Amino acid sequence: MAGTRRKDNKGRVLRSGESQRKDRTYDYRYTDAFGKRRSVYAGTLQELREKEAEIEASKAAHLDYASGSCSVLELVERYTGLKQGVRYNTKVGYAFVTNILKRDEFGTRRIRDVRVSDAQLWFTRLQREGKGYSTITSIKGVLKPAFQMACNEDILPKNPFQFNTSDVVINDSQHRDAMTREEQEIWMTFIREDRTYRKYYDEFVVLLGLGMRVSEFCGLTMSDLDFKRRRIRVDHQLVRERNGRYYVEKTKTRSGIRYLPMTDEVYESLQTIIRNRPELAKEPEVDGYSGFLLIDKKQQPKVALHIENEMRWAMKKFKKLHPDIELPHITRHVFRHTFCTNMANAGMDVKNLQYLMGHSDVGVTLNIYTHSSYDHAADQLLKLVRKAPESTPVTTPNWRKMA
Repeated sequence: MAGTRRKDNKGRVLRSGESQRKDRTYDYRYTDAFGKRRSVYAGTLQELREKEAEIEASKAAHLDYASGSCSVLELVERYTGLKQGVRYNTKVGYAFVTNILKRDEFGTRRIRDVRVSDAQLWFTRLQREGKGYSTITSIKGVLKPAFQMACNEDILPKNPFQFNTSDVVINDSQHRDAMTREEQEIWMTFIREDRTYRKYYDEFVVLLGLGMRVSEFCGLTMSDLDFKRRRIRVDHQLVRERNGRYYVEKTKTRSGIRYLPMTDEVYESLQTIIRNRPELAKEPEVDGYSGFLLIDKKQQPKVALHIENEMRWAMKKFKKLHPDIELPHITRHVFRHTFCTNMANAGMDVKNLQYLMGHSDVGVTLNIYTHSSYDHAADQLLKLVRKAPESTPVTTPNWRKMA
């Protein structure tokens, strides 16, 4: 039987499905995982067999997935491989979770063998090993939809990640504190008067006065500023990848497209930023956008990392000079958080505040970015009581009846 097997022009025995064509190229005919006949072509036998290996691996992966025999890592790679249109930061998040699964025994588990308790025990182990609550939440944010994909395709009967993370691991994430009015005054006075960091004062005024996302601020161009109407158009943001490539993308959500009014302080700071903007040999252009408001030392547009570093370095110096003064750890998120809290405490209608923040869900505005204090709550209560009409009695609860 072996003597009847086909050979190529060099005398090499061809495998089942392989053949050499008249032009001396090669083809391989096979049946895919769905039962359809297909062919691939290659210039050399080695190249053809490399393609064959990929085909067999793909068929095996499909059969493993269909039977629930694929690993957790393979499931996640299948799921993330379908998400081609996601943002750069989301891709970074996918890679982060994939790398964790590559190093962890849990990544080798067959998906059909993973139970809810297995997922919960894994999370508790991750926390014992030093992973923070926010990291575990990020991991779950990828695994839960990946397993749901398998459920939707009837590969699995139930999603093992369908549980509340806080019921399993301790929420040790750092709480974002908004700055009080006094803390804002201390911080901004320090920035304004410091010889090193006062050049960033106007940037901080704009961020604190508008509550916009830093990437939105960095994406602003001269054409986005309407000084006549005193408003700013926000409809995009500027991002720089780790490889140094710049690109412009739409705002985080459709609700992020909005106009922001300029207060007097913001108006003056924007004018100062423009006056101090360096003269450029050539205006940088990113995806058709040019005339960026913020420019770095290399005559390129600033990105979020620039402003994060400005805040971090300034905070380090402040703590060194004023070890006796306690401030929240100043970050871009604290600025945005502070703006939202200030507006909420000033009595701004929640729907208007949602618009200014660019939130798609009003719950985010209420539950994440605002918090009150006893002083503010007491002040509001007293004001409401004083405004109440005389016909509306202010009564004291009957605690005995309530008990």
